[in-house]
Amino acid sequence: MGLAERLPWRQSQLYVSEDWKGTASHAPIQAAVTPCLEGFLSLKTPHFVNHIEHFASCVSITMEVNIISKESIKPSSPTAHHLTTFKLSLLDQLIPAPYAPTVLFYPNDNSASHHEVLKRLAVLKQSLSETLTRFYPLAGKIKDDLSIYCDDEGAYYVEAEVNCNLFEFLNQPELQLIHHFLPCETSLTGSAAGTRVTNIQVNIFKCGGIAIGLCISHKILDGAALSTFLKGWAATASGTKEVVYPDFIATSLFPTNDLWLRDSSIVMWGSLFKMGKCLTKRFVFDASAIATLKAKATNSCAQYPTRVEAVSAFIWKCAMAACEEKCGFRRPSLLTHVVNLRRRTAPPLSEHSIGNLIWIASAQCMTNHELGLHGLASQVQEGISQINGDFVKKLRSDEGSSVICKSLKNIGELGSQDGVDYFGFTSWCKFGFYEANFGWGKPIWVSGVGSAGSVFMNLIILMETRCGNGIEAWVTLDEQEMDILEHDLELRAFASLDPSPLKFNSVAMNSSSY
Repeated sequence: MGLAERLPWRQSQLYVSEDWKGTASHAPIQAAVTPCLEGFLSLKTPHFVNHIEHFASCVSITMEVNIISKESIKPSSPTAHHLTTFKLSLLDQLIPAPYAPTVLFYPNDNSASHHEVLKRLAVLKQSLSETLTRFYPLAGKIKDDLSIYCDDEGAYYVEAEVNCNLFEFLNQPELQLIHHFLPCETSLTGSAAGTRVTNIQVNIFKCGGIAIGLCISHKILDGAALSTFLKGWAATASGTKEVVYPDFIATSLFPTNDLWLRDSSIVMWGSLFKMGKCLTKRFVFDASAIATLKAKATNSCAQYPTRVEAVSAFIWKCAMAACEEKCGFRRPSLLTHVVNLRRRTAPPLSEHSIGNLIWIASAQCMTNHELGLHGLASQVQEGISQINGDFVKKLRSDEGSSVICKSLKNIGELGSQDGVDYFGFTSWCKFGFYEANFGWGKPIWVSGVGSAGSVFMNLIILMETRCGNGIEAWVTLDEQEMDILEHDLELRAFASLDPSPLKFNSVAMNSSSY
């Protein structure tokens, strides 16, 4: 008897329509039926992938995700009374989004039996309880925009079953439906008082594969801090000797007792949203393409751009071209890039520092003449380089508030002007998400979620591929602009459009510099 028969269905989470071509939130998933015997992933050959793609063109199924349990996972030890109120830092007010939703997909590589899979689920819960003791604010609730109430209520924890095999989904994942692997909606209500800080959903596929969906409050974790939590949880689950201890240093570095930055950032971000219909697509750049782009982007102004800088400049160039084709003329453009401050302070902060230790770099292309890749790369590199140790010192000094206000005002005023296109970038490269091994191997794919709303922001999220030397760009744009972008011959010469994650399951290689 399989896992789906043994675990009782209690509540249906995903309604699957007969019309598989729909794009609404209840649209079904078109997935391939493959001879997905447990352990097939261990083959890891192009021949195997070709077989998957062949079956994908022949047969299709619908997929359902069904909740089987909900509970609270409390810390294994109570939080000390003097730690009941955790004060958030000033920079925790910068990002208004409630979560940075993430899903990690794990194959059943060693053909674990049903009983062994259930043991894995038990280990996940027990190790989470132990990890929350060290990451104690994550076991609490949002008190207000300045603090977290560390009452040890615990993480909201959901288990769900999926009525298909993992490879059937991964062969052609539907980005707009990945959110069904998440434990909660990602709307702004996730920041409301009384909301749990940590929400997790563990999804079990018929083959024994597992997808772990995370919605942890952005009020306390940025991408690097989320990775630290995952490393800590995975290390505890796998029984390694390494114990990850978080460093809650952000509040002491950037203390605050009011909400002026929150109010300023809401005004700025709000001015950058658009009305219309958006679409998310994945563009994957392999190591060879990135090396070529870095070479093309290098000149006397942009010396040795990093792979993130080169790929960002290239996507910016292609996105501007799509806007130009749609409008009929070249428009001014503004780019922002989220920058991790941990390595830019003097001395550098611990990689296990918790909080939103980030700031926003910006670059402009206001000319009517095309700058070319090297010109745009120079602009990106210059913008990011300005977020340095001296800048962090200013943020922490008496002039910090004026520096922050000026920066946000400049971005908001320029980005909101009629005729100016805005593109927001953030990079999760080198954060180590693919190293999160809970004791049964590393994830085959780490994903965000797709967007298809009527109010949106042009957003590009850069993530590493599993092999470590490629970049997977999650691009959200206006639907018309996306249609132009995905048919851009220059872009398609360097990037694959929405490829199966199964194509990128090779052994990790040494990655290029960030």
